[in-house]
Amino acid sequence: MRNYLTNYNRNNNAFDFIDSAFNELFRPLFYDEKLDSMRTDIKETKDSYILDVEMPGFEKDEISLDIENGYLTVRAAKSEKEEPDKSHRYVRKERSVSCQRSYYIGDISEDSVKAKYDKGVLTVTLPKKEEERPEPKKVIPID
Repeated sequence: MRNYLTNYNRNNNAFDFIDSAFNELFRPLFYDEKLDSMRTDIKETKDSYILDVEMPGFEKDEISLDIENGYLTVRAAKSEKEEPDKSHRYVRKERSVSCQRSYYIGDISEDSVKAKYDKGVLTVTLPKKEEERPEPKKVIPID
């Protein structure tokens, strides 16, 4: 939800407040703002799926990946720093200190998953399972 106090004071106009409230009506019903911090591009190659997950502001050791029940879950968490300056208090704090997102990955080889983190982008390579080919039809000779 937007900070209406800021929008209202910016132009000191009641119509800004109404515009902001109206814009909120067009958000998806179950919109999760945390997903904005983990925007993902998913590519498919012949042998694998490649996820590029934007995770700016996190260090490599603050990110974890796990696979359970056919879902890959990416988590990132920062420890919140104590504020030494007590001369102010936050009215609103929008920089999240943790986020997570799960992806369904049913047809991949879980043992061969690789991940790399570089310049705020986590790249996860998910190799596809080899297709099991059925045995060729057995021909039965006729006597």
